[in-house]
Amino acid sequence: MARYAAIDVGTNTVLLLVAERTPSGFRPVAERGVITRLGKGVDASRQLAADAMARTLEVVGRFADEARSLGAVGLAITATSAARDADNGAEFLAAARARTGVDVEVLSGDEEAQLSYRAVSDDFGPEAGERELVAIDIGGGSTEFIFGRGRSVRFHSSINIGSVRLTERCIRSDPPSPEDFARLHAELAPALARIPAPEAGALVVGVAGTLTTLYAVANAIAPYDAARVHGGWLSREALAQTRERLAAVPLAERRGLPGLQPERADVIIAGAVLLEHALDHLRVNGTRVSDHGLRWGLLAGRFGGTAP
Repeated sequence: MARYAAIDVGTNTVLLLVAERTPSGFRPVAERGVITRLGKGVDASRQLAADAMARTLEVVGRFADEARSLGAVGLAITATSAARDADNGAEFLAAARARTGVDVEVLSGDEEAQLSYRAVSDDFGPEAGERELVAIDIGGGSTEFIFGRGRSVRFHSSINIGSVRLTERCIRSDPPSPEDFARLHAELAPALARIPAPEAGALVVGVAGTLTTLYAVANAIAPYDAARVHGGWLSREALAQTRERLAAVPLAERRGLPGLQPERADVIIAGAVLLEHALDHLRVNGTRVSDHGLRWGLLAGRFGGTAP
């Protein structure tokens, strides 16, 4: 069966998915993820740092080589918030094209939202049934909210706030101080004000590394196991308890917590506060957790088929 690959170059993480297209949908062959922090400092400087580009290009090139070695006949590569916000984003795109032979597609916030929702609707649409389905995709540089039924989207919005951007703007102490949390709350309240309330009984699904990490920490899943994380339920209460645990210890100690990638330890608190605000704004008491993010929607959208 034909194999295809998708590489998602995010503000914080680069993700690879290689999958076979089967009669029932795509079946994963290989999934990889490396935190390269492409968007480090972009919020303040509007520039991709040379070292961040070098780290990210090395991983993207290695992932493209692996995809081809596994027999992928099609490869799609996208970049999101950091690449679209940086004034020197074209430099990164040209270097990635030279290294991989593939044009990297810079997604708008709306396109990012649509692809994330595609992955969520493929996996959780049957559970939602006639209820509204709400996807929350928390990235390093932006967060997408998408409301719909089945494949039909009725509202989507991308806010220019994510775990990396919030950390750089608001957190100045280790561990975060009350003043840091006050700055986080001040950033988030107006940013979420334009997101509408979902219909009563809506099923909320959280996507991407912040969500999967918080669930893994809450349930001490170490080493990370996608099969145990995907489809899990993260209650609002468990989220608050997890955020309190993370914020109670300094970064060096936080890096050793079961379920938390050491490279994500500096931005996970801001991501947790963002998710708390989002759930409160949506007036729900928790969220399903999806390990199948944008890369799954990208694969389905570019090469056809659905997730299994």
